Amino acid sequence: MKRFSRPFWAATGLIAIGLGILGIALPLLPTVPFFLLAAFCFARSNPAWEKRLLDHPRYGPPLRQWRERRAISRKAKLAALTAMAATIALSVALAPWPWVVAPLVACAASGTWIWTRPE
Repeated sequence: MKRFSRPFWAATGLIAIGLGILGIALPLLPTVPFFLLAAFCFARSNPAWEKRLLDHPRYGPPLRQWRERRAISRKAKLAALTAMAATIALSVALAPWPWVVAPLVACAASGTWIWTRPE
């Protein structure tokens, strides 16, 4: 079974990298969480790829901060909460009742969790 796990983790990491790269261009798709997933997967499949991701000049520092202290920078928190506020505003404007409640609850729960992480 072990010989199948490395390719699985590598493929999952590459998919996460692809989604993270899409997140660079698409404003509501997160980048760093997908890169966190990729680093997790590469740690189990290809340590050289993990190191390369952690040493990246732009995305390496937030990945290392999360790994070492479970910390999210204030700038990242504000960006995430701003995106959530936009999502809530959009859902209030476009979604009928009771469907508007789902994004409100999801954003309130995840926003609270994000804001309570150390910086």
